[in-house]
Amino acid sequence: MGLLTINKLTASVGAEVTGLDPARLASGDPVGQAILDALEDNGVLVLRGLHLDPDIQVDFCRLLGEVDHSADGHHPVAGIYPISLNPAKNSSAEILKATFDWHIDGCTPLGDECPQKATVLSAVQVAEWGGETEFANSYAAYDELTAEEKDRFGALRVVHSLEASQRRVHPDPTPEQLARWRSRRTHEHPLVWTHRSGRKSLVLGASADYVVGMDLEEGRTLLEALLARATGADKVYSHHWAVGDTVIWDNRGVLHRAAPYDPTSQREMLRTTVLGDEPIR
Repeated sequence: MGLLTINKLTASVGAEVTGLDPARLASGDPVGQAILDALEDNGVLVLRGLHLDPDIQVDFCRLLGEVDHSADGHHPVAGIYPISLNPAKNSSAEILKATFDWHIDGCTPLGDECPQKATVLSAVQVAEWGGETEFANSYAAYDELTAEEKDRFGALRVVHSLEASQRRVHPDPTPEQLARWRSRRTHEHPLVWTHRSGRKSLVLGASADYVVGMDLEEGRTLLEALLARATGADKVYSHHWAVGDTVIWDNRGVLHRAAPYDPTSQREMLRTTVLGDEPIR
């Protein structure tokens, strides 16, 4: 393994990694643990101009954990999922519009699957304007709470749903849209996720619908206020993409969203997801 250099991009989240040789990304390479350690420390890792071949991207992800193949069929390489608003490239393009809001992947799974461990995204085509991917540290969001807030919020539970995230994009849904959204079951999670490592983070974002046992509007106001605190401009790393860039993030401790861009843009990212093994508790 070559020497990796890791330089922080912000005080809260993100670091740039240099010295990674794509030719050495084969199963068993010790770089996997080094990347996981850096991910734990920084939440987001940026590898500029790596130009990962899709097959090598999947091999690289196997160094980090088990690769998600559930979306196979969208791309010739198993384990690659194209992120594009072009229905010809992704038949679920309409659903992807919800990614313009802050979220944590895997809060509303089909069954009881754990949230994804990590996500790797590589740029094939970039937008002429907009289209940045923004990140905020949900561990830091918890750490910055007062002692009284930590006690109070530690007892709260929140219901997450696909409908909640989709209503932000489609506030006046058709009966067919509603039926499709509601076919996905809701999930109840603690507001504060206590991780195996002992660290704690806030589980927030577009899928968070309401707080159990709290007045509906009061609970939603609380969730929005916490999200605003967690994603203030001084707490966000915004990645301005160039073709060939690769970004990795710790989905369990980082909120993310895509910045708006021209919906007719040919912007295309190739995503590989590493499956999680830690439930929200």
